[in-house]
Amino acid sequence: MHRKGKKTSVYLVDDHPVVRQSLTNLLNQEPQFQVCGEAEDISNALRDIETRKPDIVILDLSLNGGSGFELIKGLKQRLPQIAIIVFSMHDEKLYAERCIRAGASGYVMKRESTKRILKTIEDVLEGRMGVSEQIFDMFAAKFIGGRKIDNQVPLGELSDRELQVFNLLGQGQPTKKIAQNLDVNIKTVQAHCAKIKSKLHLATATELLREATKWFEDSSTF
Repeated sequence: MHRKGKKTSVYLVDDHPVVRQSLTNLLNQEPQFQVCGEAEDISNALRDIETRKPDIVILDLSLNGGSGFELIKGLKQRLPQIAIIVFSMHDEKLYAERCIRAGASGYVMKRESTKRILKTIEDVLEGRMGVSEQIFDMFAAKFIGGRKIDNQVPLGELSDRELQVFNLLGQGQPTKKIAQNLDVNIKTVQAHCAKIKSKLHLATATELLREATKWFEDSSTF
């Protein structure tokens, strides 16, 4: 996949300009990489990436106008051969498998060193799965040993959409705002909240909000 003698083109998707600028500076300092474009939301990213056809896309899960999961799936439908790495603050133990299932080739947390970020990109370009040793071992335990990773993670029983709602609740967004962000009606969000409470064994909406806020604060320390 890595083409000798030609720079690898990289496209960045993140809703924080400082993150995009930092990654651009990091990658453009490396002789083998060239950032060819960037976007902060899904719709612009899909259009631009389809036009530019970069070798690799590095994206966040939390984006303006939707979820990074939607972008991964959309890109894989339009450009099946494109390599995707998720660059996120969220715990890899909970999100890495979901992203790989959606079509990503790698997952690296924003708290990791620049060396680790570059190594993840190189792994993916060489056709390897770009995840940490810990996550690789967890995958091996699941696919070879038959053990289920999600049982080790309290939120593992949540669906991707339920986890997305839980994350937005943790950010302090009310159900009306969440419905707007996800382009669904309020009753759908309320139904997701009811399922989350049931799966996490929470009795009230207050308990749900408290747990979501605590989890988001814990996962945001990077």
